[in-house]
Parts: sequence; structure tokens; C-alpha cells
Amino acid sequence: MHDSLLLFGATGDLAQRYLFPSLLHLLRDRLLPDNFRVIAIARSEHDDTSFRTWLRERLGDDYEAAQLDELLRRVQYVPVDLSDADSMAAALSRFADRPTVSYLSTPPNLFASACRGLKAAGLLETPSRLVLEKPIGHDLASAQEIDATLKSALDESRIFRIDHYLGKAPVQNLLALRLGNTLFEATWERRWIESVDIIVAETAGVDGREGYYADYGALRDMVQNHMLQLLALIAMEPPAAMDTDSIREEKKKVLRALRPMSAADADADSVRGRYTAGVVDGQAAKGFNHGGHEDVETFVGLRAWIDNWRWAGVPFRLVTGKRMPSRTTEVVVTFKPVTHWLFGPGERKRARANQLRVRLQPEETIELGLMGSLAASEWAANELQPMSLDLAMLPPKRRIAYERLMIDALKGDQTLFVRDDEVEAAWRWIDSVSAAWREAGTPVRDYPAGSWGPAEAQPFLPRTLTTHNGRKS
Repeated sequence: MHDSLLLFGATGDLAQRYLFPSLLHLLRDRLLPDNFRVIAIARSEHDDTSFRTWLRERLGDDYEAAQLDELLRRVQYVPVDLSDADSMAAALSRFADRPTVSYLSTPPNLFASACRGLKAAGLLETPSRLVLEKPIGHDLASAQEIDATLKSALDESRIFRIDHYLGKAPVQNLLALRLGNTLFEATWERRWIESVDIIVAETAGVDGREGYYADYGALRDMVQNHMLQLLALIAMEPPAAMDTDSIREEKKKVLRALRPMSAADADADSVRGRYTAGVVDGQAAKGFNHGGHEDVETFVGLRAWIDNWRWAGVPFRLVTGKRMPSRTTEVVVTFKPVTHWLFGPGERKRARANQLRVRLQPEETIELGLMGSLAASEWAANELQPMSLDLAMLPPKRRIAYERLMIDALKGDQTLFVRDDEVEAAWRWIDSVSAAWREAGTPVRDYPAGSWGPAEAQPFLPRTLTTHNGRKS
């Protein structure tokens, strides 16, 4: 395990909310090497003392003083301009005394210059590693350009592209549920499944990230990475083994099988929205300030098609949005109805399709919707009613996803990281959606904060979403 972490973007929101807390937890549990060190890097003009004071003020209320002292003792701070490769090399070359993991928690437009600076500083020599946050580029062409720069400095085996959803324990449990149970694996295909819904709804807006979101929108910010990774895990063929290359190879095949969207299908298979002023969790919420960028969405609904033998004809509906009525990430698998209905017309009206509903956040639950009989012995016929089998997940307290991913990067395990060909396959499909929107003139429709998106989004929303998680708009 490497014992030296260079954390770029150390004063950013991600570092404050997730990365430093993850390091605190790992140190507390003695999961890091005894001589582990953190080189915190950002543009702010701190020295070691002032940065430690700054970090203590932001983390101190949530942690014991001894734990925080232990982390701060291991932190050094270096002010660096990532756009200047020469100054990077001069400031950071002294840390090339041992193998490092360089973590770029920065905007993607700085990846290339940062990579050149790290290479010049001797910080990307074997066996040092590089970790990059999403998004990798803005489209396929920019992703390929970034990748070419990365490959000029180090090989793919030492590049770790983070998608923190893959570090979530419930996502890994979804894979176990599907592959570890005959009940599901035997029916996990087009003959038995009607549709698959993947929903990532957030009550938060984009406050403080307006500039970023105006350039990316929900399609590039959420669908290209998080949601397509979930889709790939759900739809992939069983891998030959649960190892890094086998799993990533099967995910890549799914992403390459996604049918490109055409302008003719854009209206039927997609909807875009942007939140206006409304009410979320009982609090007034302002509308999205797009700063003149009219063609940017905070909500997207898509119907994706996977053109292969297992999934031909099965719609995968992807929905994500900001300022939704509730925060939830869930997968809903709807099975086809029974071939022949034996019960009466009254029961037929009450019939519901069997559904597997896996909620990944905010709590972890698995619910299987079935039809059952409430008939008593004195009744002459069965009376069918929808029923559900609920399995509440009550594991020990879950770790922050970044804890698992940091440990894996320090160890060199790439299983839960995204490979270069996965990134390219995802961008090819996303680019087809963007092109279809441009050609078809797909509008961005307003929706009030606190609703489930624009009215046109209703066909993309499963019934379970609105009945379990809030009012239906």
C-alpha cells in the first residue's frame, strides 16, 4: 500500500465534505500505513500552520480532538497553480522520494496541465498512481484528448478514474443480489422483464455550481457517469470471475450496445427540464440561475435501449433531477405479467406487475412486489391483493464511499474504478443524445422546485417513485 497522498483541490467542497472526513475515519480505524502523509495542494496562499487551522475550523465540531490532531499532524500544504506545469514541478519534486497517489479533485480542464506538471516532478513514475474525479471531459473528443495526455505520462494500470457511486455498499449489494440468487439470475432478461427504471433524485439545487452546471447540465453531470455505470452493472452478462478485468469488460460491452439516440426518437425517448422557484422540504427554493445559458437542463428523463440478445426491446428509463420532492436513488425492475390470468375480473383490476425495488439511498431497502390471496376458508374464491416482501438493510454503519475508493487506490485495486474504454463508450452514447437534442430542437421545459419534473416527464417516472417518495406533480 502506498503511504503518500497528494490531494489536489484541498480547499474545495469535495475535499471538505468527503475526502478529509474519509481520511479521518481510515486513520481512526488504523487502516492506513504508520508513516502515511497527505500533501494538501490548492491555489490559496496557506502555509502548513494556517491550512491546518483552516481545516480544523471546518472539521473540528464533528470529530474528537485527538482524531483531528492525528490527521493534521500528517498534513503538509503546498500552494500551486495547476495550470503552470513548470511551477508545479518546482514545488512538488521534493515529494518524489517515495511512490505516491496523486488525487486530482479539480475541474477537468486542469487534468492535462496537472498531469504534465506531475510527470515533470517525477511523481508519475512506476509505481505511482493517478486518481481523477469525474467528469472526464465534456464530450468524446475532449475525453480522448485528456486520455492521450494521461497515457503519455503513465499506463492504464496506474490510472484510477473515480465514480463514487461504485464505492457505495448498496451498489455492490445490487450486484450480489442479481448474481448470487437463482430467483433473479434465471429471470434477468427480456423474456421476463418488462422495463428497468434507474432514478437519482436530489432535493438540493446547483447553488454555488451554476457556472459548472451551465456548461455540463444533468446529462453530462449525472447520466454519463453515475447512471450509466448503474445501468452497466444491472445489464451486464455474468462475468467469468469477480475480478477487475472481467467485470469491467462486461460493463464495456453493455455501454457499447446502447442504441444511439436519433433526432426522430428524441421527443419520444427523452425530456429535459429546468427548475424554477418552488418549495422543497417546506422551504422556499429559488429557481436555477442559468446566467443566459438557455440550453441547459437540471432534469433529464431518457429511455435507453440495449441492442443485444439479453435486453432487446426492454426500455431502461433513466431519470435524474435537482430540486425534487425527495432525495432518493433507486432501481425498479418491473417483470412481465403472468401468461394466462386464472382469477376473476375484479382481481384483474387489482393486479400489479411483480416489481423488484432496490433503494440505494437515503436508506437501503429491498422490496419485492407480489400478488397474494387474502381468502379465508369460508370464502368460495380467492381474493387477490398486491402485497410486498420488505427487506430492510440494517448493516453496521456504512462507510463513506470515498473511504473504500481511497483504500483501493492506495492498494492499487482498480475493480471499482472506470476503465478508459468504458468512458469512451459512455461518451459516444451521451454525444448521440446531445446531437439528437440539437437536431430535433428538444426544449428545456420549466418545472417548479419540489415537483417530479415537467409534466412531460410523467411517462418516464415509475409509479413506485411518486407513491413512496412524495406527492405526484
